[in-house]
Amino acid sequence: MSGVKITGLPKLLKQLDDRFGEQAIQRISDNALIDAAKELVKVLKIEFAKFEDTGASIEEITITEPMAINGVRTVKVHWQGPEGRYRIIHLNEWGTITNPSPRGKGSIARAMKNSEKAYRDAVRKAIKEAL
Repeated sequence: MSGVKITGLPKLLKQLDDRFGEQAIQRISDNALIDAAKELVKVLKIEFAKFEDTGASIEEITITEPMAINGVRTVKVHWQGPEGRYRIIHLNEWGTITNPSPRGKGSIARAMKNSEKAYRDAVRKAIKEAL
């Protein structure tokens, strides 16, 4: 297996940092992350609508504010709300011993795969608008 080596990235990042400043770069990055997460949520809602029961799993999809985790800006998409759907999302995605193939099995993985292009486009658009 051959690998690709990218050179000059640290230099490019330093030039952007010098030109716009660290806070501006972080703001641009945060806006891009939020826009991309919203695109993922749209696709998640479409996937979850296919096997909707009460609709609580769709209603409780939440996006966190951008945060730094191990020095990397991150936005989390998770489930939070009064119905406590976060407890069963894993079971819907992977199944259980007694129900190995629930109706929503693999829906999160499908949503992530189907939203990859939209995610990249949202990041690209946010960066272009900022620059």
